[in-house]
Order: sequence, then C-alpha cells, then structure tokens
Amino acid sequence: MHYKRPATRAMATVLLTLMLLLVAPRHVHAQDAKTPYPAMAPLDQYLMDRDAEIALARSAAPDSISRDAEVMVFSRRGYETAVQGKNGFVCMVWRSWAAKIDDPDFWNPKLRAPICLNAPAARFNVPLTLKKAELILAGRTKTQMVETISTALDKKELPSLEPGAMCYMQSKQAYLSEKDPQWHPHVMFFVPLTEPAAWGADLPGSPFLASKAPDDRLTIFLLPVKIWSDGTPDPAPVH
Repeated sequence: MHYKRPATRAMATVLLTLMLLLVAPRHVHAQDAKTPYPAMAPLDQYLMDRDAEIALARSAAPDSISRDAEVMVFSRRGYETAVQGKNGFVCMVWRSWAAKIDDPDFWNPKLRAPICLNAPAARFNVPLTLKKAELILAGRTKTQMVETISTALDKKELPSLEPGAMCYMQSKQAYLSEKDPQWHPHVMFFVPLTEPAAWGADLPGSPFLASKAPDDRLTIFLLPVKIWSDGTPDPAPVH
C-alpha cells in the first residue's frame, strides 16, 4: 500500500490494516485483477519464529517503553500473549489484514507492522485485532470480516475507543507496503471517526497526517518523528 501523501496510503495498509483455519494452500478467495495479492496466501507465509516476532514487536517503541510492555505474537490459533507486561503498553506485529478491505496489500504476506499501543489504545485495538485474526483464521472473506466487525461494534461486543489512545511505530524492521516498506518512524493517535481538518492534518506546513478508517470507525492521526526506536536518526524528510 502506498500513501497519497507518503503517510496516508502506507499506514492504511497497516491500520490504522490483519487467514484460513489451519489453512489449506489451495484455498482461494474471490479474485481481484487489480491487485498482485488477490487472495490469501498459505498460512505459513504469515507466521514468524516466536522469538523473532517478540523482538520485532518490541522494536516498535524505544526500549524504555517496550521492555516492560506485554508482547503478543500471531500463531495458528490467533494472537496470544508471549510476554506479560508491567506498564500497560502492548506491543504486537500487525499483519496485512489490518488494512482497509480495498487496499491492494490486504493479503500481502510480507507485510509486518510492529506497533506498541498505550493502555487506552490497547483496550480498543487488541480486542479488535484478535477478532479480525479469528475471522480470517476461520476462512471469512474480507467483506464478511468487515460486516462481522461492524455488527460487533453496533452491539458493543467490542470495547469503545477511549480518549488518549495512541501508539508508537518506530521500527526500522517494519514492512508496511510494497512501495515504501519502512516509510518513517512515527506515533499515531486514534480518535472516533472525524475529519482530518479538525486537527489541521494534511494541510501545507502541518506536521500531522491523517488516515480515516471507516470500517473501524476511526480517524488515525500520524505524527512523523526524527528517530527510530533504536535512537538512530531518520535521514529522509517527510514531504
């Protein structure tokens, strides 16, 4: 996925993007000639070595935050806690189905989006992420996933978004899209669906970029920062 501005399209893959039950490689979803990833790949292509995934998840935020965070990893059973946390943050690696359903990278098995959510963001995003993974593992189509999530939100079966929800995405090892795998280190703020202009986002000279995620009923505001989580600088400016 690629941003219309260098942030907005790329993060839509991640979000703001995330399989079939013990997938059979021959299983195919409806084809879409407009994308190089028209259907889900075999499940193994979305999996990682457990220790490598823990390290990748922690790389989303500076060590002062991630070392005491809960860490979740994705497995054939869905997401599960690999490391108990102490500071309220939750670090995990989003897969491609965190994207909007019309995103061409929705089924791209290469995508890995390390994210470290603060407590208010985790209370909303973790149940949402787990539900999406459950549906994908059960072989639901993209459309079925969105419909089920919408119904769950309507019935308040998923938590409501709280004020103060934010996250870190400062990993050098991220693979956010085919065209711009790393993009830039940044932090994100989650608010109920609203117009970007409310924050002055996407305007000339504004540091904020925005991505609306109507299926999740969110607007995500992105603020690029100058350093990666390991403390090294990001030399490429955001245009």
